[in-house]
Amino acid sequence: MSSAHSSPAIGTGPPYSARCFCGAIRLVADAEPLSVSYCHCVDCRRATGAPVAALAAFASRAVTFSGDPKSAKGTQPGSTRTFCPDCGSSLAFHGDYVDDQTFIHIGLFDELNHFVPTHHSYDGERATWLKIDDSCDRFAGSSRTALNAAALRAQGN
Repeated sequence: MSSAHSSPAIGTGPPYSARCFCGAIRLVADAEPLSVSYCHCVDCRRATGAPVAALAAFASRAVTFSGDPKSAKGTQPGSTRTFCPDCGSSLAFHGDYVDDQTFIHIGLFDELNHFVPTHHSYDGERATWLKIDDSCDRFAGSSRTALNAAALRAQGN
């Protein structure tokens, strides 16, 4: 994969395994991610407690959770955030405005180095002191157009 909006393969392939901090919730992604990105939006910062989130987008049908994850409404209409009720780890984001995609925090994956971000969403909301020197595409706001295009490419449309 060499497109500007796909993650390069680094000697591994699906399925990809992830878990929360305490291990009560596990998940498996049985496909390649549609995209991998940084998100600087206020919602992601508050949900993770970090100055930036790094997420891999998968077709929702490719992601299976085990255990008993909980979901809470996000601040954006039609959005939910999934978390572990035992340790509080933020696990995933779902938004109605991105076509049937589940965004998993890449730090949860056993294969972390496989998931290389290709763009920054909400770079206009980035903490002014945070400098990430890379050649990734930067979107001042949402990158949903790029995310939906990646999903269509993956479906062969």
